[in-house]
Amino acid sequence: MSDTHPPTGPAAQAATRPAARLTARGIVRRYGGIEAVGGVDLMALPGRITALVGPNGAGKSTLFDCLAGTARPDAGRVLLGGRDVTRLSAHRRVRLGLARTFQQIAVFPTLSVADNVLVGAEQQNRRQDRRAAAERAARALRLFGLQGVAAESAGAQPTGVLRLVELARALAGGPRVLLLDEPAAGLDGAQTDRLVSVLRGLAGRGMALLLVEHDAELVAELADSVYAMAEGRLVVGGPAAAVLADPRVTRAWGR
Repeated sequence: MSDTHPPTGPAAQAATRPAARLTARGIVRRYGGIEAVGGVDLMALPGRITALVGPNGAGKSTLFDCLAGTARPDAGRVLLGGRDVTRLSAHRRVRLGLARTFQQIAVFPTLSVADNVLVGAEQQNRRQDRRAAAERAARALRLFGLQGVAAESAGAQPTGVLRLVELARALAGGPRVLLLDEPAAGLDGAQTDRLVSVLRGLAGRGMALLLVEHDAELVAELADSVYAMAEGRLVVGGPAAAVLADPRVTRAWGR
């Protein structure tokens, strides 16, 4: 797909910003005395796709919340490009180049598809030229093949399209690090192929990507490295093939 290869638009914008790694050190998150995440360390490196896997309830989405700033860890640190962002809000982390998508699709249903993506383009810098933001949003729409529904209400779109809208919105801001929570959920085969191509292209241009995904085949196809969680703790981390074949992972993941 030609849209994913030329270094233009949001993907190229991300590549022109300084590369950044995302690091979690000893992240702990408790809810009412229950430790949902218990001392997790991980790293998402520039130019690589890192996957976080494990059964439902393992603490993956809670860890994502701590990384993105929608939840504050009870202990541990989050570093973005070497800067400690543990106490920064999610909005400030976006300004520093950290974007995310959600397991439960989060769009503005009353806005058009194009305006949803424009929100992401404008979020990066309040003082930016609105025309430039609109151009970045249009490129993100093209990247995910959403031009045909750009003027339609987001609330009228099926799940697969909304998943791509959320991805386009995150990318339109030109992030350095992208957190993806089950990005392939609800996508058909063609949409999944587009997703794979886009994510590989982003990694190839220096972006750090960290994704939660339950599809083992997709993880094996996409990920350079994998961390596996169970019951809030890290089971193992390392090269994708080795981790996915580890008996501790196959048992915990129910594979």
